Amino acid sequence: MAIRPRRARASPVIDDLDISLKANEFVSIIGPSGCGKSTLFNMIAGLQVPDSGMISLDDKSIVGQTGAVTYMMQRDFLLPWRTVLENVTLGPELAGKPLAAARADARKLLRRFGLEGFENVYPSSLSGGMRQRAALLRTILCDRPIILLDEPFGALDALTRASMHEWLLGIQREFQCAMILITHDPDEAVYLSDRIYVSTPRPMQIAGIVDIDLPAERHRDVTLSPRFAEHKREVLSLLHALSSPPEAVH
Repeated sequence: MAIRPRRARASPVIDDLDISLKANEFVSIIGPSGCGKSTLFNMIAGLQVPDSGMISLDDKSIVGQTGAVTYMMQRDFLLPWRTVLENVTLGPELAGKPLAAARADARKLLRRFGLEGFENVYPSSLSGGMRQRAALLRTILCDRPIILLDEPFGALDALTRASMHEWLLGIQREFQCAMILITHDPDEAVYLSDRIYVSTPRPMQIAGIVDIDLPAERHRDVTLSPRFAEHKREVLSLLHALSSPPEAVH
């Protein structure tokens, strides 16, 4: 996947941005609040159209095309009047897949997503982590090669978030999909990613790229390694440079 949107307005949101994503790769984008990250996701998902530039998947343009990728937003957006099973099959249902087949596929995955026995429960009875797992299962069942994740764990407590990180990497390996994550958490970005793009304040550009050299199968003890600390310092250094005031000229 290649993303090169350019904004031509007087006050651009995104300007001269170049991001790529390989099959089964995990990429994170980290940067200041309001820099345009969510606008970028809306463009990739086909919800907004850039003034100029290119967004392509397998060398084919997906500009303005919805349904080419799946998008998991910050909130889980589970419908309170639908059960867990009815919620997770919403994507395939809207895509026209026979309901019986969609529910059969979902039932096969409930245990893997920690939801077995909760298929007839309503979202109000679920914990925060379970709601996010249900939202991700709904996303996975859409069966697209790329998943956009917009701070999906930001509202979870630290312990739940840590367990979700390890679980998410296992899901990615199992279902062989590429993921792009928006986050404000350097630890989360380093732990999950193969590569991190650090973005500037608006207009959004790339201030630096950090390639992550950690084992593909990661567990929490990797966060104690010197390599993890080194990558985190790289990310923090780039972020600090963005927030530092310019030196005075004498």
